[in-house]
Amino acid sequence: MTQSATGQAPVTEIPGTRPARKVRVRHTLADVLANKVAGVTLRALPSIPDSVKRILLGGRSITLDGNTLDTTLQLMLTGQQSLGLDGLVGDDDVVAARAQLELLADSFRQHIPVAAVNDVAVAGAVGPIKARHYRTEHPDAPLLVFYHGGGQVMGSIETHDDLCREICRSGRVHVLSVDYRLAPEHKAPAGAEDAYAAYLWAREHAAELGADPTRIAVGGDSAGANLAALVSLRARDEKSPPPALQLLLYPVTDYTAQTRSRTLFARGFFLTRDDIDWFNNRFLGGAAVDGSDPRVSPLLADDLSGLPPALVATAGFDPLRDEGRNYAEAMRVAGVAVDYREYGSVVHGFANFFPLGGASATATTDVISAMRAHLTRGG
Repeated sequence: MTQSATGQAPVTEIPGTRPARKVRVRHTLADVLANKVAGVTLRALPSIPDSVKRILLGGRSITLDGNTLDTTLQLMLTGQQSLGLDGLVGDDDVVAARAQLELLADSFRQHIPVAAVNDVAVAGAVGPIKARHYRTEHPDAPLLVFYHGGGQVMGSIETHDDLCREICRSGRVHVLSVDYRLAPEHKAPAGAEDAYAAYLWAREHAAELGADPTRIAVGGDSAGANLAALVSLRARDEKSPPPALQLLLYPVTDYTAQTRSRTLFARGFFLTRDDIDWFNNRFLGGAAVDGSDPRVSPLLADDLSGLPPALVATAGFDPLRDEGRNYAEAMRVAGVAVDYREYGSVVHGFANFFPLGGASATATTDVISAMRAHLTRGG
């Protein structure tokens, strides 16, 4: 890290497969205030009529690959860019980036009521890890073991608290949200090992949690969906009882992917190509596995047969869209029951944006309803 010639904040060079990028390391009060302003703006979005949103956008819409971006999300992205925020990763420093994501998530948290919420210690691969149990008021309901997104570098049970509450309430399921180990402190495949250990713990303790032991699902968003897919593969390979369902929200399925959607949506739609490189450098750099290993890239597994039913949801304006679609199709070809849903007008992370209303709320409601239906049929 070197001091810039202008005397401003230092810059850090990040090596990658493309030319190194320079990212401003931001620790100033102005940056904290910018995040708070972003939170205030986000909270206001649901109350703005669509007609007013269109006026604020100057009547402009964004259409790519046959999909038109939701006006609420377009306004959110416009506001993000006006604050100088280019993507999901707000700071090159890992600790600061994590803190900024926590702050942003907290700024429009709804604290959705559920029957009970308790933090518990569950078995991880190398020792106890923290998890959060969201209890539904419905007796003997299914249990969803949930893994949060964040590139396996950031995110936590706090950043996904609202989403887990909404899944619990609207899906009428127990949710066990797992705080697995993150990179770069714990390289791949540490997160996957914790995810599997937590799944086995959930199976052993489902009755204590008030859940139906015969209907235990796994799920997550983005990198968390990757973990849910890997848990399902490992359960099959080790002949453990399989999950009742895989809930895969805009999953990472191939760390070597060079898909059309990664190019088409490389910038401007919340998750950027630079974000993906930033995550992958910290998650896989110096790890015992590389991106072509099926222990991190489930799409590259030799055999996808015998996996539990899968509900796969992708976003139309997401760099990860194509690999999610490809994984759904690969499982279908292998004989797996797959319910694939592509929500064309939303961006990566839409399930976390459900409080903003618009297409994000509609898509999140739909996928939770579908999850509930699948788990009810599985009962």
